Amino acid sequence: MGTTKFCIASCGEFVGSSQKQKRLNSACLSCPSSAYSSLSFSWRFDSAAFRQSRSAVAIRATSTRISVRVNASSATGVPNDELEASSTGAIGASDLLIVGPGVLGRMVAEIWRKERPGSRVYGQTLTTDHHDELIKLGISPCLKGTQVTHKFPYVIFCAPPSRNSDYPGEVREATLKWNGEGSFLFTSSSATYDCSDNGYCDEDTPVVPVGRSPRTDKLLNVEKVVLEAGGCILRLAGLYISFFTKQIEVPIHTGLKQGSLDIRPDHILNLIHYEDAASLAITILKKKLHGRIFLGCDDNPLSRQEVMELVNKSGKYNQKFDGFTGTTGPLGKKLNNSKTRAELGWEPKYPSFAQFLETL
Repeated sequence: MGTTKFCIASCGEFVGSSQKQKRLNSACLSCPSSAYSSLSFSWRFDSAAFRQSRSAVAIRATSTRISVRVNASSATGVPNDELEASSTGAIGASDLLIVGPGVLGRMVAEIWRKERPGSRVYGQTLTTDHHDELIKLGISPCLKGTQVTHKFPYVIFCAPPSRNSDYPGEVREATLKWNGEGSFLFTSSSATYDCSDNGYCDEDTPVVPVGRSPRTDKLLNVEKVVLEAGGCILRLAGLYISFFTKQIEVPIHTGLKQGSLDIRPDHILNLIHYEDAASLAITILKKKLHGRIFLGCDDNPLSRQEVMELVNKSGKYNQKFDGFTGTTGPLGKKLNNSKTRAELGWEPKYPSFAQFLETL
C-alpha cells in the first residue's frame, strides 16, 4: 500500500508546483483559501506512467510557413545574442497552444490529442528544463519569447502567477498569440469570489473588491485582460490528483507526522480532480465561446474535518490523523457550478472526493 499526498494550498499555485519537479508522485489538493495552512501526505510515482506514445500527425490540406525568432537573452541569459529559426509547418484549425504545460496543461494536451486526432499541441515554458518530457508526451515545446508569424485558434493559459513578475502582461502577451477563432481560456481561481463565511457561492456571486487582497487583485486584473481580448475565464476550486506505485514514502508534513494540525476543522474546502478540470477546460474551448466566466468544482464542498475523516475511513493510508486543534482562522465557501454544467452539458468523472477515494 502506498502512502498518499494531499496538499491544501493556494489555488493560484496549482500549476507551478507541478512544473518544478521532474517526477511528481503525489495526490494534491490545492484550495482557494488563504495559504494559512496545509495538509499533506505523499507517495512517489513514476512520471512515465503519465506519458503516452506520440501518435503520427495527420497531413493537413493547408500548410503555412512559420518563421520563429527567439531572443536568446530571454532563453539562455546571454544578452545581445539572437537565434533565428525558420521551419515549415502548419497551424491547423484544431491546433492548441498551452501556456504553462504543468499537470493540468499536460492533461489538457492528452485529452485534446485523443479527441482531435491530427491536431498539434504546443507548450510554452519559461525554461527548457522539461522540454524532453513534453516531447515524449507529444507536446511541441517552445520558450517564452518565441515569436511566430501565425497565431493559434485555441489557447489555454494555465501558468501560475508565482513565477511571473508581470502576470497581467504575460497573459496579455498570450492573448496576442490567439487568432480570435476557436477560444482563449484562462484558468483562474474561485478565490476571487467574495465569500469567506462558509456561505453558498455560485457563478453569479460578486468578486472580492479591488484593493482588499493583492492576490485576488492580481487575478481580477488578469481576468479583465482576458475578457477584453474576448477570452473566457475558468475559476477553479482546489485541484487534486493521484498516482500510485509500490514504493512507499512516509508522510512529509510535520502536522500529520504529529497526528494533528493547529487549524480550524470547520473551514470549507471545494475540490475538483485535475482530470475533471482538464475535461471542463476542453469543453469550453471546443464550444468556441468568447467573453464568458465559468466555475469548476465537484459541487460537493467538505470541511477539513470531513476530508480527514474520509481519508481515515478509506483505509488507503499508512497513518491515521487524530484531529485539529485550531479554533480561529478564515472560513471558506460552498461552491455550486450548476449553471456551468447546464450550459456546457458537462459532468465530472469524480463527482465527489469520497467517490474518488473509492477508486484508489
